[in-house]
Amino acid sequence: MHIPDGFLSPQTYLPAWGVATVAWAWAGRGLAQRLDETLVPRLAMLTALAYALGLIMLPLPGGTSGHAIGVAALALIFGVRLAFLAYSGVLLLQALLFGAGGITALGVNALALGLLGAAVAVGVRRLLAGCGDNVAVALAAFVSLQVSALLIALVLGVQPLIAQREDGSPLFFPLGFAVTVPAVLLPHLLIGIGEAALTVLVWRYAKRKGWVAG
Repeated sequence: MHIPDGFLSPQTYLPAWGVATVAWAWAGRGLAQRLDETLVPRLAMLTALAYALGLIMLPLPGGTSGHAIGVAALALIFGVRLAFLAYSGVLLLQALLFGAGGITALGVNALALGLLGAAVAVGVRRLLAGCGDNVAVALAAFVSLQVSALLIALVLGVQPLIAQREDGSPLFFPLGFAVTVPAVLLPHLLIGIGEAALTVLVWRYAKRKGWVAG
């Protein structure tokens, strides 16, 4: 689901970098407030899991990819701010070391997968708390992945409308919503099932260890 470099117009990635920078500062304050000798190894372990999940990529039409991301597990255990910060680090390393995603697209990827994904997971979990832990966590992970995938698809699909040559041809990503939305969303419906199952397992482990309350 990473967007590579060269797909996004400056009209898209520059504002995204601005918003992401403010969000990273906010998330960094959250880390500083909670940083201790018990948090670091736990956060590092689950961030490493998210990093590994992001490297198992299914190529999708148009040049992006489909994969589980692990953000929901991070968010449900550590909260939105730490999940966003941790996954932003994952995206940066994947872009630098493996060419998965890109530097210009980092702001968009971090906001869509890290911040939005984490916020949706926490919101759905709270909304469905009365349904039982396993159901609420599974649906939180599933919905989180679909919302992130939808935003990525919309960002890609809008590119032909906002960046064009004089003859009207796209300057950057050439495919519109009719292609990007089904191409990105449909595979992630299946991937989301795996993400949900994995998130439940990770969350239950964390609960047994006393990392989460309730």
